[in-house]
Amino acid sequence: MKPEMITLKHGDATIKMPASSLAKLALASTFAVVFPQAANVEPVAPSAVPALGEYWPGQGGINGGFVAARDGVPAHYLIFAKDDVGEHAWGRYREESGATSKWDGKTNTDALIAAGGHPAAEACRAYTADGHSDFDLPAAAQLYQAWAHDLITEGYYWSSSQRSAHNAFLMDFDAGFQDNYAKSYELRVRPVRRFFI
Repeated sequence: MKPEMITLKHGDATIKMPASSLAKLALASTFAVVFPQAANVEPVAPSAVPALGEYWPGQGGINGGFVAARDGVPAHYLIFAKDDVGEHAWGRYREESGATSKWDGKTNTDALIAAGGHPAAEACRAYTADGHSDFDLPAAAQLYQAWAHDLITEGYYWSSSQRSAHNAFLMDFDAGFQDNYAKSYELRVRPVRRFFI
């Protein structure tokens, strides 16, 4: 039996195809619009994930490890920049900020950028690598993960997590502990981004 054919015309272009093929194409287009983008993306194959601390081609940095889904943020990998972006003050000493998450650097960085006057966060947000410009100042827990996986081994680094109007959390990679310093101090800064799977 010969399939029913449909002809589509637009300007000078003409496409002739079986009706069943057009129905499949229409259905696929509908799913692409209805389902969230993540549902249309192939999951990362375990063999495609580089070892912890190794550069992840195309992702802008090194594999900082897996982070499980939490509070509406889907599961993802942390991608740490290979290098620091200098030493910067946290900023806005003696002022409270909305950057209070201990684990979500993006939410913290968004709050700091919106307020203005936060050099460490601004340096991270300005950083680009492999075409990615979605880097953040890591939250305290993200920096701790970098320490736990030996991704950074020395120095004092700012987190994006505020402690008080005067202080913010830092990670001391030399001794392996977290503390808080005055926001006016200039400490090392290492950008991080999230790679959703």
